[in-house]
Amino acid sequence: MTLDLLTLVALGFVGLLAGFVDAIAGGGGLIALPALLAVGIPPVTAFGTNKVQSVVGTAIAATTYWRKGFVSLKALSLAIPLTFIGAFLGALSVKAVDTSLLSLAVPVALIGIALYFAFAPRLTDEDSHARLAFATFAPVMGFVIGYYDGIFGPGTGSFLTLGFVTLFGLGVTRAAGHTKVLNMTSNLGALALFIPSGDVVWPAAVAMIVGQVVGGYLGALTGIRFGVRLIRPLVVVVSILLALRLLVFR
Repeated sequence: MTLDLLTLVALGFVGLLAGFVDAIAGGGGLIALPALLAVGIPPVTAFGTNKVQSVVGTAIAATTYWRKGFVSLKALSLAIPLTFIGAFLGALSVKAVDTSLLSLAVPVALIGIALYFAFAPRLTDEDSHARLAFATFAPVMGFVIGYYDGIFGPGTGSFLTLGFVTLFGLGVTRAAGHTKVLNMTSNLGALALFIPSGDVVWPAAVAMIVGQVVGGYLGALTGIRFGVRLIRPLVVVVSILLALRLLVFR
């Protein structure tokens, strides 16, 4: 598929904005995917192209959180491969599974997440008591949400952040950092299928990657700088917008 220079420049700016938002609260696909569809890219190919550009911005954000000390890769050593496997299996089964039920259930779950982050009184940047053992259950969460990301996708970042906060007691900024690592992994798992299948428009992906590199880095720094004061309301807004998009355009 051929895209003109002006379209590619516009997609680059879309990638920057999507990367910035995604690094803080997730939901960058809410910005990037409609833009890819708007320039005439078919839905499945737009989904694959979005995964390519998204994984770069998410990797930049994850690396930034890790370098600033907000991510323990050792703690995620089992969750990372299981998230990859889950996402690959989800992408593999996307054509065989009826996702119509998800189009109704996911918006309800996202609204629940928005309400939790809006009204939960104890959300801070300090770690709290974990309800489940991280080493045992974080890999399970990674596999399940990775599978969901491969087969459907919207709200993956919100689901991961909620899990890290409520199940494992991470402070909101640390939860955001760990979310970026597993979200990057789930994107890679899905791409392990989409790229060989040819479901990527590379000129569009490369243009958006340029923006994602800048947006992902700036977004991670902004999330670290303002912490729960910014991440909390942005998760609420992104979750509600994603829910509305799924309800209106399903």
